[in-house]
Amino acid sequence: MNPSVISAPDHPFAGTHPELQTTVRVKELSERDRRRMLMHFLALADSDRLLRFGTMLPDELITRYVQKLDFARDTVFGVYDNNLRLIGVGHLGFAPRDTLPTGADITAKERVAEFGLSVSESARGMGVGTKLFERAAIHCRNADVDTLYMHCLSSNRTMIRIARKAGMQIRRSYGEADAYLKLLPANVSSVMLEAVQEQVAQFDYAYKANNRAAIKWLNNYLPGFK
Repeated sequence: MNPSVISAPDHPFAGTHPELQTTVRVKELSERDRRRMLMHFLALADSDRLLRFGTMLPDELITRYVQKLDFARDTVFGVYDNNLRLIGVGHLGFAPRDTLPTGADITAKERVAEFGLSVSESARGMGVGTKLFERAAIHCRNADVDTLYMHCLSSNRTMIRIARKAGMQIRRSYGEADAYLKLLPANVSSVMLEAVQEQVAQFDYAYKANNRAAIKWLNNYLPGFK
């Protein structure tokens, strides 16, 4: 049975909502974020774990997955809410092109990037997944990777929708879907865009952390403060 190829819209990210996305700040995560990443994944329902990992991973295996994340090898992005809870996580893993079934036919580069994401139920419909994907695509360009790959279940409507908006080529087979996006080479604009986005996200995180600490202090010294 041959996989079917589904055409996507010509305009990347068509139909998104800028008024929602402007408030979504995507921050590159590091070792200090590992605990909150674990909390994010453990809070996912079984159905969401199935969509994210392709199987309903138990808590033990999710814990092992987070513990083994190598921030020096892969890149992980996250979106924090005002309470410093991770409401979205995007994992960008880099691998040799021959790890993909059709890697040699897709790119001449040595590496490809695979992207997986999860969004908390309370944060869906706000453009979090799309913003994580956009940030991952920019990072790939600047890392000299020209092929971004996503693998998911065909029932994962969120990932399929993001892939279609991005103009990815989607191939379905046996209940699963593979999506590929060819990326433009890096340029001054892409490098500057990623740098500015990260600076803004870091500032946003610091503001939320300071605001949370101030409220906590006021609650300790002014019990009636809301």
